[in-house]
Amino acid sequence: MCGMKSNVRLYENIIREHLGAYRQMVFLSGPRQVGKTTLARIFASDYLNWEEKETRRLILKGARAVGRTLSLDEGVQSGKVLAFDEIHRYSKWKTFLKGFFDIYERSAKILATGSAKMDVYKRGGDSMMGRYFPYRVHPFSVAEIVDSSIPDEKSILRKPKEIKKGEWEALWEYGGFPEPFSNRQMRFLRKWRSLRTEQLLTQDIRDLTKTVELDQIEVLASILTNRSGEQLVIASLANEVTASEPTVKKWISVLKSLYYGFTIQPYFRNVEKSIRKTPKWYLRDWSGLDDPGKRAETFVACHLLKAVECWTDLGFGDFDLFYLRDRNKREVDFVVTRDKKPWFLAEVKKADERLSESLSYFQRATGAPHAFQIVLEREYEDIDSFQYKEPMVVSAKTFLSQLV
Repeated sequence: MCGMKSNVRLYENIIREHLGAYRQMVFLSGPRQVGKTTLARIFASDYLNWEEKETRRLILKGARAVGRTLSLDEGVQSGKVLAFDEIHRYSKWKTFLKGFFDIYERSAKILATGSAKMDVYKRGGDSMMGRYFPYRVHPFSVAEIVDSSIPDEKSILRKPKEIKKGEWEALWEYGGFPEPFSNRQMRFLRKWRSLRTEQLLTQDIRDLTKTVELDQIEVLASILTNRSGEQLVIASLANEVTASEPTVKKWISVLKSLYYGFTIQPYFRNVEKSIRKTPKWYLRDWSGLDDPGKRAETFVACHLLKAVECWTDLGFGDFDLFYLRDRNKREVDFVVTRDKKPWFLAEVKKADERLSESLSYFQRATGAPHAFQIVLEREYEDIDSFQYKEPMVVSAKTFLSQLV
């Protein structure tokens, strides 16, 4: 087996910084098999996994029962870090963690993980406001492989750094999820992907939602697997899976909440005749895509999503990811906004280095300072992509190394 060395992950550094600087709980969310449990075990003095029967029995007895079992004294600092793994599977997890934090805030640091979106809403007495900071965990990326340190708050962009050829090829071929990326065997990847998909489409959906139409959701997921990078036409999907449009929208929300894929919305401010409503769909794992163009676009989409979510979670600003398309069929794959303003545009090509005319048009329309045509097969160049203001062709190896 040919695998990578055991590197410190970006998120390990983020958690370590958080535990040293903040009193708030750490909430780690992300797809199955992305490394959340490994991170939790690294830091945990006491590790409690909701999927273990004894742990469930203990948590169901309440916060004080857990505190007594772990020898925590209220208000007395213990130096302990408690990890509650997969706690989102407990229907009353928010109430439990809020109560536990309010009692033992000074006694221990708290880390909680979930493989579904750990959305926390302000609802009366159940508010978690001020008690946690969320961190969304993503698979490996080019930038994390070459530099796992936390970005500098002043610039947030990294200096370009070349990724080793073998690491780049493994990332492209096997995806960024830790196990298949490290293992680097196609047989392992196929078995890993099959089992992960089965668990997500049966166990996770059954356990975490009231949805019973598992067969139809599986058909929908199969259809969406082949449409990564395409617009979501709900009416067409509803016809294909023989369900109503509201039901299909609900199922897509379920797939998104379980990190099977994600959508990005069209950006339309200051853009005449722009598409305003239809989202685009992307898989979280590009390794299963056979079409080279779709794989290239999804590869970059996943990198950009990781960057905007990480920068936002670190408190560097409010970042978001959109796409651009107008009724004249001009299109740019991505626009990243920073504090609600367009920051850079990105068009993705597998090999084509002829600069897209749409980049110049939409850069003028949006006022974005930067516009890039990111080419996957272009060789690495030791240049800062962001020093240029005019639309430019840039190597994906260079550009992606400057993110996170």
